[in-house]
Amino acid sequence: MSRPPLFDGPRPRWFNIPAHRPFVHDLARGLYEALAPLGPEALSQATVLTPTRRGARALADAFLAAGGGLALLPPQIRPLGDLDAGEPPFEPGDLAARLPAAIDPLRRRLELTRLVKAHEHLLSRDLDASAALELADALGGFLDSLQIEEVDASGALAGLVDAELAEHWQVSRAFLETALAAWPERLAALGVVDTSQRRVALLRALAEQWSIRPPQGVLVAAGSTGTAPATADLLAVIAEAPQGCVVLPGLDESLASAAWDQVDEQHPQGALSRLLTRAGLTREAVEIWPASAPYQSQGRWRRRVINEALRPAQATADWLNVIGNLRAEGAKEGVDPIAEGLAGLSVVTARSEEEAATVAALLLRETLEIPGATGALVAPDQNLARRVSLKLARWGVIPDSSVGTPLMACPAGVLAGLVARLAAEPLNPVLMLGVLKHPLVRLGEEREALQNRLIDLERHGLRGARPADWAALTRRLSENLTDEARRAGAAGLITALRAALTPLTDMSEASPAAERARALALALESLAADSTGAAGRLWGGAGGEALSQLLAGLMAEAGALPPVTPKGFADLLIRLMGDETVRVGGATHPRLRILGAIEARLVRADRLVVAGLEEGVWPQGAPLDPFLSRPMRERLGLPPPERRVGLAAHDFAQAACAPNVVLLHSERRDGQPTVKSRWLWRLETLARGADLTLPSRPDLLDWARALDAAPDYEPIGRPAPSPPVADRPTQFAVTRIESLTRDPYAVWARDILKLYRLERPDEPVEARARGTAIHEAFETFAKRHPKALPPEPAREFAQLYLEALVAAGAPPESLAREQALAQEAATWVVALEAERRADGRDIHVEAKGEITVRAGLRDFTLTAKADRIETGPDGYAHILDYKTGQAPSKKMVETGFSPQLTLTAAIVARGGFKDVPARPPGDLVYLQVTGRKPAGKVEIRGTAGPESHDAAEQALAGALRLLVQFDDPERAYLSRTAPQFVHDYAGDYAHLARVFEWSTSGEDGEGEA
Repeated sequence: MSRPPLFDGPRPRWFNIPAHRPFVHDLARGLYEALAPLGPEALSQATVLTPTRRGARALADAFLAAGGGLALLPPQIRPLGDLDAGEPPFEPGDLAARLPAAIDPLRRRLELTRLVKAHEHLLSRDLDASAALELADALGGFLDSLQIEEVDASGALAGLVDAELAEHWQVSRAFLETALAAWPERLAALGVVDTSQRRVALLRALAEQWSIRPPQGVLVAAGSTGTAPATADLLAVIAEAPQGCVVLPGLDESLASAAWDQVDEQHPQGALSRLLTRAGLTREAVEIWPASAPYQSQGRWRRRVINEALRPAQATADWLNVIGNLRAEGAKEGVDPIAEGLAGLSVVTARSEEEAATVAALLLRETLEIPGATGALVAPDQNLARRVSLKLARWGVIPDSSVGTPLMACPAGVLAGLVARLAAEPLNPVLMLGVLKHPLVRLGEEREALQNRLIDLERHGLRGARPADWAALTRRLSENLTDEARRAGAAGLITALRAALTPLTDMSEASPAAERARALALALESLAADSTGAAGRLWGGAGGEALSQLLAGLMAEAGALPPVTPKGFADLLIRLMGDETVRVGGATHPRLRILGAIEARLVRADRLVVAGLEEGVWPQGAPLDPFLSRPMRERLGLPPPERRVGLAAHDFAQAACAPNVVLLHSERRDGQPTVKSRWLWRLETLARGADLTLPSRPDLLDWARALDAAPDYEPIGRPAPSPPVADRPTQFAVTRIESLTRDPYAVWARDILKLYRLERPDEPVEARARGTAIHEAFETFAKRHPKALPPEPAREFAQLYLEALVAAGAPPESLAREQALAQEAATWVVALEAERRADGRDIHVEAKGEITVRAGLRDFTLTAKADRIETGPDGYAHILDYKTGQAPSKKMVETGFSPQLTLTAAIVARGGFKDVPARPPGDLVYLQVTGRKPAGKVEIRGTAGPESHDAAEQALAGALRLLVQFDDPERAYLSRTAPQFVHDYAGDYAHLARVFEWSTSGEDGEGEA
């Protein structure tokens, strides 16, 4: 077979496909045009090596296009494997058979975790399994770097740390020396090698074999930047082959020589500069790929603009001269090169990542309106890519996405995480409901049969404070559910759940991780078993299969791990699942793709959406190395963190040179302000220097914001229900008068509609329990000792308080702190009691009283329950109310917004309390008990005599006026009539009244809530 003209030139053969050209299409067309004339078998006998598997698939599609749709036999396309990308390399069978097998990735992580745990004493740390796994991953990254860069650190660590450096680095050096000695021994015992080490050895062996016996057929390496030394040397060998060549992606041959000499690690051309230097070549020795030679004005100027914007920082001082030179060059062709280069490129700045995802989805969907047009999203942020996929689903469009789903987000993974955490906290109501409501859970029956029992269990057993034990949960069901059949059904559900969890809960506190993984699998199968006993869909689908492989791996390989507690195993499992990506196949749209940054180096679309252009996202921040500082890495010969920035910059430049590009930036991420990507900022700066602005697409933002907006949106007005007078209440507790004053809507919802607040599952009860306990302690103490104090009053009061806390459901972990607070509070309370009882007054606790009053045309009953009323020789009734939080201010009491004490005083004065003689109001007092410094305060809101009497009468008169007003059928129960106290009085019905919606719309000029 004759030699193709493409390979007639002198060796080595290095070619370049400029960044503005479609890489795989030009590559395929160039090879097709060179080989097809030589016969139908010429193309099929060629070998093309690409950086990634996805690049190989894209190239195969490109060959079909190059052949004009005719049937052809494409070349052998193999992924060479960019080692940083984690892709397996091309493995000729004869070479691969000579090398030891690579260690399984999960086995490696677990073995490294064992190694870290075994030598934790060198780190002066006590590590659980999850923390050991985190350090093991960092250690694995360090070992990978040594292997990829082919650095022998065995003897270099000794002099790595100077005496004056921090002790932390001394500890790191000692640990790494131990690890570097122990890890090869462990691999040898297992008969395997690290994956990175095997890849490097394979590439070295391949390069050696091809140097001695060069392949005689066509051999092309395309798209690689030769980041790893072994890859770079193999590329040099391929370029020397009789019919071999290397095709580079986006070498900038137009960058000024002075700027090229200043290219550093962070520059887009940094990797290519290092590759050419290692191969002993200059830029001038690299030719343009023949299929990329046709002149394209717009694409050429786009490439020039992007490359100039990203030139080395120290070479940007003469940007104005560069702009002038570019325009002078373009004047010969009658164009403004910068304006020409910016044509087809636009920038969109979204408010948030959610809006950015909507904009990206709209751009891709808009592309489908153009017959035959293709679109692609390029984003290093996988979460953003998943958001875009979900938003495209609203139009029934599923893009071909390289971004999978974390195993922990798949149904099977979610259930596994919930069950593992529930084993650590068996009485956590939220986790319990999460498991029982999971769609995969059957517990031996059909899903529909569980629903009613689950509703009863949630409503009557799991809402409120976390039960102290299973017996407490059973008692709660008995107290709240009177229907015996329903109670038995809810209790049976708990029994079934506990039985399913038995393999996990019956284990000792610290058990082998492999045994916990096996127990978790058994528990999951019990939970998912349907009426036939089968595990249903648990292990089905990509997520179930991935979970089964992970658990099987843990059962087989986790013997290397130290024993783990239930919580430690849950943390370990969640971390492992978070690192597992599940990719689901299926029918996808042939014209839309979602690509990672490396893939976009090769694949081109008619419209490219480049998203995630924020600092920390693209480029990502430098990863933290717990073992090595920057100078230490440099002394070892490892690449600096900036190298990743340079590789990311190259991928950005490749994408930004596409003909139709939208650069997408978000002003906020996770609710926090962002900083524009340095590359976008530089591009904008260059445009401003040329008195231009980057084109924008404001219509996209309008579309995104209007997509889910109501067509004729009008904010809701303040709700104003007006029920018939006959349905309006005639009995009010004094605390409900306060609600009627501040938020009449709450009275309508609670007292008329009878809507009562449901407690949340696992309701935080500390504040409520503290308030209940103080009331209980005061009441019991007063009843036991109505006159004289006991011998050890502080000790007894503290004990009463702590017992009441436990009864009120305070979590056990809070009791240690509360013991100290109880002692302080008790000392203050005893001193207060001694002072107030000095005149022999009578103490009435939790007294109930009521009076009937006439307001308008109806009689109303006012009721009160007083925490404490004191009557004594001074002839007054002193009214006290206990508070563990902030007491209402004097102004709030005087203005009627907190009328509890004053209305109670009015009821006492009229003889409304059965066991308390009618007396004029005495002191109106809030006792604020905190246990802190100070342990308590006496807050007087009215002194005995005219002040308290006038306050009580004014409060009663105000209540009567209020009752008359709401006895008018035209009077509505408005929401939040006192917005000035909204932050002090949240209420239980704000969501029902949609307060946020109408208050922020400025309805009727009212203040905001």
